[in-house]
Amino acid sequence: MFLVEMFQRKTTMPTPQEALAGRPEPIETAPHHFVSGWPLKPPFPEGMDCACFAMGRFSAAEKLFWPLEGVHVTAAGYAGGLTPNPTYQEVLSSLTGHAQAVLVVFDPARLAYRDLLARFFERHDPTQSMRQGNDIGTVFRSAIFTTNPEQLDQANAARAIYQQALVGAGHSGRIVTEVAPLAAFYHAEANHQQHAARNPGDQSALKGTGVAFPVAS
Repeated sequence: MFLVEMFQRKTTMPTPQEALAGRPEPIETAPHHFVSGWPLKPPFPEGMDCACFAMGRFSAAEKLFWPLEGVHVTAAGYAGGLTPNPTYQEVLSSLTGHAQAVLVVFDPARLAYRDLLARFFERHDPTQSMRQGNDIGTVFRSAIFTTNPEQLDQANAARAIYQQALVGAGHSGRIVTEVAPLAAFYHAEANHQQHAARNPGDQSALKGTGVAFPVAS
C-alpha cells in the first residue's frame, strides 16, 4: 500500500494547498553557459525568441538543443508548477508541480520554432504519461510551455500533426503532451546547467518513438 501511495503522489499534480512554499528569491545558478559562454539570463541579444520544453530529464534534453544552428543559449530549469523558486530536491518530491524543463533562446530568423517542435516530438516519447522510461513522476512529464500566442497555436498544431504521424506509422499510443503558456521559468542549480557537457561520460539519454515529424510541405 505504501508503494502504491508513493506512486500516486509522484504521478499526481499537487493542489495549491499541498504545494511547497518555496522562496521569494531565485536560487543560485551558473552565470554563463558552460559550452558557449553566453549569459544564461536576460537580457538576450535583440531579436531572440524563447521556447520551453519538458521531455524527461533536463540533463538529457538540454544537449539536444544547444548544438542547433540558430540557438543562442539553453538553460536547465523548472516550469509548469506552483512553488516559486524551487530547488532540485523540492521538485523531485513532486510537491511543487514543476517539470524538469529546458529554456531555448533562439534566433527565429535562423531557426524556425517548428524545427524545435520537431526535435521535441522526435527525441522523446510523448505518449508516456507522467514519465519517460524508468523515470516516473510529474517532474518527468511531457510538456510544451509557450511564450507567445503564435507558439501556442503552432504547438497545438504540431501535437495534432505528430499524432497523425504516429497513427500512420501504426503506433497505438496517444500523445499526452501538455501545451500551456509559460507562467515562469526557474533556473536550476549550477551543477545541473549543461550537465552533459560537464559530465561527458554520463549515459543519460531519451528514447523517441522512432516516428519522424512530418516535413512541412
